[in-house]
Amino acid sequence: MTVVQRQKMRVADFLAWAEGREGKWELLDGAVVGMASERLGHGTTIYRVVGALDRAIAAGCGSCHVVPNSVLVRIEEHTTFQPDALVYCGARLPDDTLVVEAPVVVVEVLSPGTAIRDLRDKLLGYFRVPSIHHYLIVDTERRIVIHHRRGDGDLIETRLSAGGPLALEPPGLTVAIEDFLGPPAE
Repeated sequence: MTVVQRQKMRVADFLAWAEGREGKWELLDGAVVGMASERLGHGTTIYRVVGALDRAIAAGCGSCHVVPNSVLVRIEEHTTFQPDALVYCGARLPDDTLVVEAPVVVVEVLSPGTAIRDLRDKLLGYFRVPSIHHYLIVDTERRIVIHHRRGDGDLIETRLSAGGPLALEPPGLTVAIEDFLGPPAE
């Protein structure tokens, strides 16, 4: 992760700055942050996650859509994150959408370079977005999924799971943890 400037930037300015720029970028408290290149295992896990969510949507929640790591989530005026996958519901957004304003589920695949941000900054940030009900962190090294779920009031419930069904209500999806993690390494 690399911070590339010192002046505090707003999301609108960041979107204009990032347009057409190579690489993956996020905005954290007004600072542009470059994300490290992904490894094969990270990309493969994202592919599994998106596939599992897509199948769950097809099986019972046709009004929702899954998007891989190509769009941003606005957290506040000076912060935006690009999750590895997200689910939003309602009408399909246009293909040129840069920011999904009302995701319901966001997913990050844990990697050594982003672990602290995923476990701390993004946990705090994602739950500032009222539409987000589930923040999933896929840890392929430990073979678990950390499921943070919005509860009543300001309560955030956390469940660690190595297998079995994962209920995401709302929007009414059920996925198997194993479908996110893939087969164990031999």
